Amino acid sequence: MLKKTNAWLWIPTLYFASGLPYHAITSISDIMYKDMGISNGEVAFYTSFLLIPWTIKPLWSPFVEMISTRRKWTIISQGLLALCFALIALFIPSDSFLILTFIGFLLGAFVSSTHDIALDGFYILALPQEQQSFFSGIRNTFYRIATVFSSGILVMLAYKFGYILGSDAMAWSATFATTALIMGVLFLYHRKSMPKPESDVAQTPQSIKEIFYSFGDIIKTYFQKPRIWATLLFLLLFRFPEAQLGKIGKFFLLDDTGVGGLALDKGDVGFLNGVVGVAGLIAGGILGGICISRKGLKYWLWPMVVAISLPDAVYVYMSMVQPESFTIIGSCIFVEQLGYGFGFTAYTLYMIYIAQGKYPTAHFAISTAFMSLGMMLPGMISGKIQEWLGYEYFFIWVMLCTAVTFAVSAVVKIDPGFGKREK
Repeated sequence: MLKKTNAWLWIPTLYFASGLPYHAITSISDIMYKDMGISNGEVAFYTSFLLIPWTIKPLWSPFVEMISTRRKWTIISQGLLALCFALIALFIPSDSFLILTFIGFLLGAFVSSTHDIALDGFYILALPQEQQSFFSGIRNTFYRIATVFSSGILVMLAYKFGYILGSDAMAWSATFATTALIMGVLFLYHRKSMPKPESDVAQTPQSIKEIFYSFGDIIKTYFQKPRIWATLLFLLLFRFPEAQLGKIGKFFLLDDTGVGGLALDKGDVGFLNGVVGVAGLIAGGILGGICISRKGLKYWLWPMVVAISLPDAVYVYMSMVQPESFTIIGSCIFVEQLGYGFGFTAYTLYMIYIAQGKYPTAHFAISTAFMSLGMMLPGMISGKIQEWLGYEYFFIWVMLCTAVTFAVSAVVKIDPGFGKREK
């Protein structure tokens, strides 16, 4: 039996190791490419495409269970991620940096998504059931700390490296070399600290036919759920405005005032997105969880739809006024992320709601794949839309897109008692 004190030695660092590569690949890459002179349209397209491994990961997740142990998959993935980031650091100063770093990021995305599959399975096997609920909050906290570190601290570090090294390319190279070093240290640490639960064995099927039957039954039963059309619309389109705003908001902060931006340096953007924004996101998520536990998801759905939609208007305000006050800009980002964190709670709880029944884990994974697809496709075209409209009209367009969020929320059906804490 695993002792509770031992779990503190590996759960915080493991979920930090999960969040760090995800945000380095999907968020820091945005700012790096923008800083290196790539256009908004190209950056949004290429970095949105990096979400595809998380979109299709249910296709190979069964094989992670069949081949070797979750522990080995987790540790090897961390070593490979350290290698991917080291290669990215080497590629950045080269003449062909765009294609080479994109390949490095894409390989890292496949490894990171595989790491997440193995880690979530290992968590269930390595902890007694009574400890799983307790440490769920701990793992989420350290994943969020990784978000602050990657989207905030590492971006601010790139800003400092720029002053020291005198080159944007060398600054980003040093930043990703630091990321590689951190992943390497985590790889070595987890080889020693991660337990070896007896239940962590390869689940080898009796035949190839059994593999395809199980996988086919998972897919079939998911699409046989009641009103699946409404579910798919909700999963794909609920975040339609945010999928566009999340990409372009960073570019707006960085771009010169002459093209409609706010002309902040990347150190300021790292602080605003990685510290101020994440603080709002966490506060909104905590508040959302408390509210749903008291009245249920159905009761809070519409307030959360409003919360995730209307605060997007702060970007319309900033694009029109172009405030110079760092306090005003930070307040706007905090408000938008607070509303997003509060509203996104409804989305995550709905994915849990529809995963109930046969194959809950696999069906939840399929829902997260549709979630990633819903972020990837709008994100890919958001840069071109912004270049066509300009920042002010682009953010007005995002506000118009919130009508899609309201529309898909109107078609879902939720049990009034779901999410409500029992007295």
